[in-house]
Amino acid sequence: MRGLTWRPFGRRDPVIPGLDLDIPPGQRVLLVGPSGSGKSTLLRGLAGVLEVADSGERSGTVLIDGAEPGARAGSVGLVLQEPGAGVVSATIGRDVAFGLENIGMPRPAMPARVAAALAAVRLTMPQDTPTHALSGGEQQRLALAGAMALEPAVLLLDEPTAMLDPENAASVRASVGEVVRARGLTTVVVEHRLGPWVDFADRLVVLDHCGHVVADGDPMTILHEHGAELAAQGIWVPGLPDPEPRGIPHHVFGPPRLGANVVALDAADVTVHRVVRRLDGSVRRTAAVDGQWFQARAGQLHGLVGPSGSGKSTLLLALAGLIDRDEGAVRVHPELAADGSRDPRDWSTIELARVLAWVPQWASSTIVARTVLDEVMTTSRAVGLVESEALTRAQLLLDILGLGDLHSADPRHLSGGEQRRLAMAAAVVHQPAVLLADEATVGQDRLTWAAVMGVVESLRDAGSAVVLTTHDDAVVARADTVTSMMRPAQPPEPPAPRRPLVARCGPLSLLAAAALAIPAGIVSPHWRTSLGVLAVELVLAMLGLWAPGEGHPPRRTRAVTVRLLPGLLGVASVAWSTWLLGSHDRELAAVGGLRVLIIVFPSAVLIQYVDADALGDHLAQLLRLPPRPVVALAAALQRVHIFGDLWSETARARRIRGVGATLRSPASVLAEVGALTIGILVRSLQAAAELSVAMDARGFATAYARSWAAPAPWRRRDTLVVMASALPLTVAWLA
Repeated sequence: MRGLTWRPFGRRDPVIPGLDLDIPPGQRVLLVGPSGSGKSTLLRGLAGVLEVADSGERSGTVLIDGAEPGARAGSVGLVLQEPGAGVVSATIGRDVAFGLENIGMPRPAMPARVAAALAAVRLTMPQDTPTHALSGGEQQRLALAGAMALEPAVLLLDEPTAMLDPENAASVRASVGEVVRARGLTTVVVEHRLGPWVDFADRLVVLDHCGHVVADGDPMTILHEHGAELAAQGIWVPGLPDPEPRGIPHHVFGPPRLGANVVALDAADVTVHRVVRRLDGSVRRTAAVDGQWFQARAGQLHGLVGPSGSGKSTLLLALAGLIDRDEGAVRVHPELAADGSRDPRDWSTIELARVLAWVPQWASSTIVARTVLDEVMTTSRAVGLVESEALTRAQLLLDILGLGDLHSADPRHLSGGEQRRLAMAAAVVHQPAVLLADEATVGQDRLTWAAVMGVVESLRDAGSAVVLTTHDDAVVARADTVTSMMRPAQPPEPPAPRRPLVARCGPLSLLAAAALAIPAGIVSPHWRTSLGVLAVELVLAMLGLWAPGEGHPPRRTRAVTVRLLPGLLGVASVAWSTWLLGSHDRELAAVGGLRVLIIVFPSAVLIQYVDADALGDHLAQLLRLPPRPVVALAAALQRVHIFGDLWSETARARRIRGVGATLRSPASVLAEVGALTIGILVRSLQAAAELSVAMDARGFATAYARSWAAPAPWRRRDTLVVMASALPLTVAWLA
């Protein structure tokens, strides 16, 4: 690396300030620095993906084995800081195979490599498990498996164990060490916590707050000679005692709302199930939280610990009234009750925000404002605090958390650690009676950790109940009480349902069948003919959804009905407008409405059985379309399902921030729909940018000789489906 400089547009100073660095083959580098020092950005520079999703000014050069990064597909493997953003495929097995396809690995060699990578990171579920069903820690392990499966020349890991419990983190480190040493991989690991990685690394590179290299050499030598100096800069130097939380002035928060040690929030026998719907129509119901009891007392800090996937984040959502419970009860103290109920799930958005605050695992999901200061002030304004008092407290909290110079910055452009601190400030500025924070100290250096814990303990000392989920031993040591959660016992895997006949066909034949309905609707000349065409489509739908064989029948009718509802709205709209503009001719209106129904009905039946990954396989292998747009299309389509998740996530954030919809006010509902729509658009664009980085980091940008993990046959059944779907068009044409 020679003179690498990167200044994002909108920033005055460069994030990477002209760095020079040489890393010989096989070296294992541990890259550390204070929060916001540009470590993650530097990894993207090494991977050659700085300008894939971001705009800015770049200068200098990076060469890997004498060539630009990415010149050879799969030569660099990058695991992003937010691993869920890098999920490319619909199932975990296919996601790991994505990089192998990009480097042109023969199909027969892929299964063994995929299985070995998944085993190395201890992901033991079936390879057809949907990627969207994984927890945050499981997504992190999946991203690591995808990078390790490539066996790249350079492996870049951005906090690969930050979201994992100690046992899984140790297992992942051991797997990384084994693979790296066995294959001689050049490795750069970014971590805030040095201790567990010191034995792995043979070189330590330290950045300061401005991104300059201030130490470079043997890890033990640097830590021995400069340990105290590095700790003063915020580096987690192993062997030194944990920092003390930063002292916060007593006047920051007001008097408590409840007496000391009073139960502010109580959960009794709470059970929450997660439902995952698969392409074959089966439903996998898993227990996220099973019979959990919990009490949060005023004036106490409660640590919630447990292995990844044990339901800690889900329990926080249940305590906040942001998700439905299958069993059990959540109650607040009677003095905090609102709207005649002690269950937060029943409250209005204002009452919920006044009592409870939530800091999510990924802080980017709760951003609702355009500037840092407005983000912090959102809830205070919603609950009606005095503006001047709230503003003074907000500015003080931003200064304490190291965000005082970013008042007018866009919160979406902050680093991951900065966004987490911003979410903490926004959650506590109105002094909620209960704070629920999910992994609030992840991604923080010693100084920012001390600031975050100072705010947390100050809120606790002011009489609030604080609940923190954590894998951080330093947080656990300071907690007043600790509750340990275990992974719930899961019900046995239900037998696979019988597959409908159309589910056994390829995606191209299903798309062709749906497309043939368009000319059928257009050429249908009369409403009587349209009814006949619809009758043919209905018979074909019943035949296609027939599921012969053994096993329980799949759920079909409800799913088709739900997908047909928007089409029926279109039918009504077209019929009404045709009647209105066509001299109130009812026959003409019927023709217009029925034509729309003819067009949309087959899609409502067939579209659920079109698998995005299989569609990409068929478009590339059967139609010989260029791989790059085909794979991009498949990756985008498999993300369509996240729109519902994004909608729910954004709605939760707005609800607990006090700016959610009030059902009694139509204007509020319309404003909420507009805000959620814009929020989903922004989040989708961000997700697309992160996805493009993840794809290019796994060799997609230079995948000129791509292979495919799955075959794409055209079978006799596909021909039969297309021929049968031509019958409605034939009826309409003959009429």
